[in-house]
Amino acid sequence: MCIIEIKNLSFSYQKQKVLDNINLCVEEGDFLAIIGPNGGGKSTLLKLILGINSAKEGSIKIFGEKPHKNLQKIGYVPQNTNVNTNFPIKVIEVVLMGHIGTKRPLFGYAEEEKRCALGALAQVGMEKFANEKIGSLSGGQRQRVMIARALCAHPKVLILDEPTASIDVEGQKQIYELLKELNSYITIIVVSHDLSFIMQYASKIVHINKTLSFHGLTTQKDIVQCNNQYCEVDFFKNLKTTQGDSDA
Repeated sequence: MCIIEIKNLSFSYQKQKVLDNINLCVEEGDFLAIIGPNGGGKSTLLKLILGINSAKEGSIKIFGEKPHKNLQKIGYVPQNTNVNTNFPIKVIEVVLMGHIGTKRPLFGYAEEEKRCALGALAQVGMEKFANEKIGSLSGGQRQRVMIARALCAHPKVLILDEPTASIDVEGQKQIYELLKELNSYITIIVVSHDLSFIMQYASKIVHINKTLSFHGLTTQKDIVQCNNQYCEVDFFKNLKTTQGDSDA
């Protein structure tokens, strides 16, 4: 069953077509990686799924309905986690912002919401940093905090845009290991350029450059290695262009 179903989707900015006849089915429990060149339409597709942009050609359904009706079931982690290191906000306060629908600016947060935020920090291994300033953390630690913030809404789908950008190799591995753990009960969608990392964790990969190509990674033989590194050239040779069915 598709929990996110995209059919015959095309999208243009003014007269420039960015996405052309995209078809994709995201199933419950998927770990889907979206790769492709800058300007290829990856961010545009995310904006359409998140309801920031509206589809004019084709359709997007989230749990069988239009995106705006089920956005509360999607957690989103943006790419840019750079913060003003002098801004006096604590980690726990950043995570509490995940309670967008229930926060009360004049009276603060309920104890239940605070417990939820601490629990989310524990899930990502950052509970001991709850009272630290967000600006004092490393890039990888800040990204974990942003994931915790998204988890506060108890999403069924977690979408991350370049979650390991500007993070060192060890930090990248830690983030993907965390996402692998979360994938045991949350569907994961990741936009990434880290093909050598993402192929070790994703169950499906789509390549978007205006059109969509699909590749399943269900068995070890689907993974091609070159000198112990994942070989991008052979991978792209094996991609299947899918204009009608993402499972083709």
